[in-house]
Amino acid sequence: MRKKRRRFDDEHEEHINESWLIPYADILTLLLALFIVLFASSIIDAEKFRSIMESFKSELTGTKIDHTTSLSVQLPADKKPVEENSEEARKEQAELDELLSKLEKFITENNLQAVITLQDSKRGVEIALKEVILFDQGKADLKESSYPTLDVLVNLAKTVSNPISIEGHTDNVPIKNSKFPSNWELSSARAVSVLHYFASKGIAQDRMQFVGYGEFKPLYPNDTEEHKQSNRRVNIVILRVNKSS
Repeated sequence: MRKKRRRFDDEHEEHINESWLIPYADILTLLLALFIVLFASSIIDAEKFRSIMESFKSELTGTKIDHTTSLSVQLPADKKPVEENSEEARKEQAELDELLSKLEKFITENNLQAVITLQDSKRGVEIALKEVILFDQGKADLKESSYPTLDVLVNLAKTVSNPISIEGHTDNVPIKNSKFPSNWELSSARAVSVLHYFASKGIAQDRMQFVGYGEFKPLYPNDTEEHKQSNRRVNIVILRVNKSS
């Protein structure tokens, strides 16, 4: 007995509504397009970048960039960084050189080599004055005999605008009295005395600073009286502003 073929249109199941697929596909397409745009915008045009870098390098050095190497601009070996070539640094160095020359002349003409020494350092021009020219031992009041020398230093300091650091030092012999409980106080008081003298002669106070190091930055070991005398000093440092000069 032949089975009757079931007609599809007689017993087909209820058709699922698939109308949502069209807007869903549209959303996916839009998202894909958005990602493509974002990705494309994040990629640097290598050829355009090379062109820009080549122009920049040519302006600096007059040479072409080697495309086989990384894209970078390097200064020629015979040129220094801009900050080391600055006009301010050159001007400052010239002023400090002139100051140093005048100081050397003053010291030589007045036979002060035994009590004043000079150093041209990275910090600046350092003038070291031994205790004997400024103070009585254990005291912080300037001797009147020191005034002419300090006046010359003041006038020379006025020829530049650099900041000034005034730094007191002692030997390692302990001091303890009502005025100076330790060498910290003595060295600080001596530096302040010089600072006040400079200020009284017209050096702007905002140019100056002081510090007392006590016995902790000696020039020599405190093993002889001569070394101790050298360690008891006040340093006047005309500070370098442009460290690269």
